[in-house]
Amino acid sequence: MRKTLPVRTLWIYKTICTIFFFQAVLLMPPSAQAAQGNQQYSAKAQARISKEVQHQLLKLPNFGTFDNIAFRIDGYSVTLFGQVTNPSLKDEAENVVKKIEGVEHVENRIEVLSASPGDERLRRDLFVAIYRYGPLQHYGVGSNRPIRIIVDHGHVTLEGALDRQSDKDMAGMRANGVAGVFSVQNNIVVPAKGK
Repeated sequence: MRKTLPVRTLWIYKTICTIFFFQAVLLMPPSAQAAQGNQQYSAKAQARISKEVQHQLLKLPNFGTFDNIAFRIDGYSVTLFGQVTNPSLKDEAENVVKKIEGVEHVENRIEVLSASPGDERLRRDLFVAIYRYGPLQHYGVGSNRPIRIIVDHGHVTLEGALDRQSDKDMAGMRANGVAGVFSVQNNIVVPAKGK
């Protein structure tokens, strides 16, 4: 015959376990608490939000070759980063992301770039040097070109993704050859090919 514990003993046991659990959570380092808190977010919901944010940003009518918008998702909060040439594009990006189902907060860290005549000339010259160069011309087809040309007071950053390392290197060399460019940071990504 099994021995059962009296009701009062069970109640005390549950209370002690609950106290230890809450003490363990309260004494947990903040990074562990954050990690435990992030587990409550559904991976499927995060993936859906990420896909929808990317889709909505690419659909923005003023989003062009000289703009770069990136984002980070933390739970149901979205942080926008990057650089744009049109001040209204910064607000448009925030507004479309706020309307996405599941997004609770948007932090907009997008920088509005200089509209100086020198930077405008460089944008045009860089576009011609990269997208009208024979081996890279096929990347210039369509409205969402894969090489983002960011110009800030004569300093150039290339963002985006290309098929081959040689194309990335070529885009960097073409940008470096444009008169008036002070520096070129080539952040273009070349995805690893599966074997």
